[in-house]
Amino acid sequence: MAKTRIILILIALIIAITDQVTKFLIVQNFPLYSSIEILPFFNIVHIQNIGAAFGALKWLGNPIFIALSIIVIIFLTVLIFKETKGIFPYSLLIGGAVGNLIDRLTRGYVVDFLDFHAFGYHWAAFNVADSALSVGMVLVIFMQLKGLKTSCIIQR
Repeated sequence: MAKTRIILILIALIIAITDQVTKFLIVQNFPLYSSIEILPFFNIVHIQNIGAAFGALKWLGNPIFIALSIIVIIFLTVLIFKETKGIFPYSLLIGGAVGNLIDRLTRGYVVDFLDFHAFGYHWAAFNVADSALSVGMVLVIFMQLKGLKTSCIIQR
């Protein structure tokens, strides 16, 4: 089981590193608010997000998001080492939280650059960290709906 936990932590680190490398490339190569069409439904953009997911809750301020991120990262890391089943999604959540936390600490905002759209409607721009967070949350919800144990807080 120790090997599994190390792999999960490595997955989280790979997500955070990939997130930071892609954001670095965007910041270095795309002026702020620029957009380039990659496919008819997908653009690469350069956006600064000072809020939470999809720019929500901007009024809370960066210090609150930093504190919440640190708490979540610590909590999920403890769960990875405490639990024995259903812990894979935690590695995705940790990697995503670390990636966005690094932005908040170093820039004061999160860099978003993936822009999907269809029929004149745009999904909120997001990044690699947001993708990992979203997939991780979907997996946690799916596991809960299927009755699988995903944390020490939720007991069946």
